[in-house]
Amino acid sequence: MRISFLKCHGSGNDFPLIDARALALGEPEWATLARLLADRAGPVGGDGLLALVPGDDTHAFGMRMWNSDGSEAETCLNGLRCTARLGFDLLGIDAAQVKLKTSSADVARDPEIAPGVATIRTLVGPNSTRAADVGLVGAPAQVIDAAIAGLPSPRAFTAVAMPNPHLVTFVDTVDEEELVSLGRWCEGRPALLPARANVSFVEVRGPSSLFVRTFERGVGLTDSCGSAMAASVLSAALTGRTRFGETVQVFNRGGMVRGQADADTRVTLSGNATFEEERIVTVDFAAGTLAGAQVVRARDDERAAWGALLAGLAR
Repeated sequence: MRISFLKCHGSGNDFPLIDARALALGEPEWATLARLLADRAGPVGGDGLLALVPGDDTHAFGMRMWNSDGSEAETCLNGLRCTARLGFDLLGIDAAQVKLKTSSADVARDPEIAPGVATIRTLVGPNSTRAADVGLVGAPAQVIDAAIAGLPSPRAFTAVAMPNPHLVTFVDTVDEEELVSLGRWCEGRPALLPARANVSFVEVRGPSSLFVRTFERGVGLTDSCGSAMAASVLSAALTGRTRFGETVQVFNRGGMVRGQADADTRVTLSGNATFEEERIVTVDFAAGTLAGAQVVRARDDERAAWGALLAGLAR
């Protein structure tokens, strides 16, 4: 089966993105496709698979997202920006409400964060601070800047659902070895977190600046995770490190976004939705293989614009 897709990224979080509005695949096939296309050792690679899917009476379109292990996520905000841009381009619109797996999000085109960098604004929420919604079993009703009994870390965490589950802790300096160790423990589906969780270590680098490093559920240590950046913005406001309604710059290994948390727990993120290449690949679902991957169109101008932004951040 021949499948066309875009290779895209939001803040360095990269994905194959398929216009699946007329694509009929079963759930096992989608999981297989995610494992094949997002395999870093394969011909495409990515942090997961995105699909633009049909909307309904209240949604212009929808988005589905699978992690690289084939599991489906509730949301992916970096991926949402890319999917929204594709939906806008195909439908000739500039704003929409998007249907996600268990929630909705408002999306719109936004002023560029840098010259030539297509920028999309997402508004997600209300989000939840209920420990049960985060998937914590046997924990207090809320966990905000507090140690979690049973977690193999003495650090104080804030637990939020975006709606996917996040554990956020603020650190002086990110220790990646510690982060990976804790993330892998969560991947083991312990009794405390049977559905796993995303884990982020966050440095406060100024009065309105955060640096986020995340071990992403179903993916591992990643240069960028959009929902983790949103969870970090919300957690910073919930713990008094920033103010509700304040615009915060959020940096990670992949780049940066603008963020804002409101008192009703809604979070706005504005960041890039960069299209790098249009590709076609042949998929053999029975054999579980990919072949014939080829680039149909390279978006060199978008790559260059993003590269210029990263170069500016590095100075």
